[in-house]
Amino acid sequence: MRRTLLAAAAAAALAAGLSGASAQEKLRIGLMSTLSGPSAALGEHMRDGFLLAVKHADGKLGGVETEVITVDDELKPDVGVEKAKALIERDKVQVIAGVVFSNVMAAVARPVTESEVFLVSGNAGPSVLAGKGCNPFFFSASYQNDQMHEVMGKYAQDKGYKRMFLIAPNYQAGKDSLAGFKRHFKGEVVDEVYTQLGQLDFSAEMARIAAAKPDAVFTFMPGGMGINLVKQYRQAGLADSTPFLSAFTVDGTTLPAMKETALGLFSSSEWTTGLENDANRTFVADFEKEYGYVPSLYAAQGYDAAQLIGAGVKAANGDLADKAAIRKGMEAADFPSVRGDFKMNTNHFPIQDFYLVEAAKRDDGKFDVKIVEKVFDDYGDVYAADCKMK
Repeated sequence: MRRTLLAAAAAAALAAGLSGASAQEKLRIGLMSTLSGPSAALGEHMRDGFLLAVKHADGKLGGVETEVITVDDELKPDVGVEKAKALIERDKVQVIAGVVFSNVMAAVARPVTESEVFLVSGNAGPSVLAGKGCNPFFFSASYQNDQMHEVMGKYAQDKGYKRMFLIAPNYQAGKDSLAGFKRHFKGEVVDEVYTQLGQLDFSAEMARIAAAKPDAVFTFMPGGMGINLVKQYRQAGLADSTPFLSAFTVDGTTLPAMKETALGLFSSSEWTTGLENDANRTFVADFEKEYGYVPSLYAAQGYDAAQLIGAGVKAANGDLADKAAIRKGMEAADFPSVRGDFKMNTNHFPIQDFYLVEAAKRDDGKFDVKIVEKVFDDYGDVYAADCKMK
């Protein structure tokens, strides 16, 4: 699917602000997202946030006329690779952005970066790209996978929980999630369960939780998986006896389906609609007006991914051939992030704040998450020390 945002401007006026022949070249971005299946809402939020940022830039990221070509990776690594190659070879994109799931990101990262095309993540942040596998053509506008889960591990430790039951899908992000949780939680893990990616029936897991009788449960279960898990957790009566902690399970993409079922459940985030800064207030208001629903962290990350690309292009004075200048511009990350505090670490992952959030119902009847407390301030990931960027 091709979605194009073009600014109407005379060539002479465009050339006045940009340099050389490259000023006439269009910035082509391949936006890869998961837009089908049970987890499509995550990809739709990210896509809509990205496109809103292009609209806010009057169709010209970094001052250059911008075309966005949106493709669905179908949450299949082989499909992602096939479509990434088509974006590079057929559509001649200079940037591929987006990618919700880490298994897809792990598959597309090498063919994209080896083509010296910039890859800007709007969500997936696998550890393999944060440490020794860091790459000058890869940037994250989201987080490193472990970090969101570290928030909940520290919260569980500070709360005094001694025995935890952990559950996540069996793929890279799931493994990163539980590794992140255990980095700060020092108690006993009574069970560590990895489910099939896309699983929707958790009756066996409910029985194991009931039998283990942990102090609390921690899970990473995004999209439709999380919706079903929360509903089944309530139906099993476990929510009344065993606190439910999560990351990417109770958020803006799942709350419309969970509704009251999720109220009071804790999660982690690096962004919420309630963050008090001008960029965020504008983003939230315009997003709800444009799309008619409450944005999630995926939408916010998509928005900042587009802004990050724009900052790189602007730093290169619109010269899309000057990849070194674009890279330096993205490393500087000089743009008003909807998160407020935001800067780029040496491994091209953000340094930012992280929060404990709680599912709540707004006065207008819509569901959202609200900040309970800040858990980490200006926090970078642990893998950056292993990154030797060339």
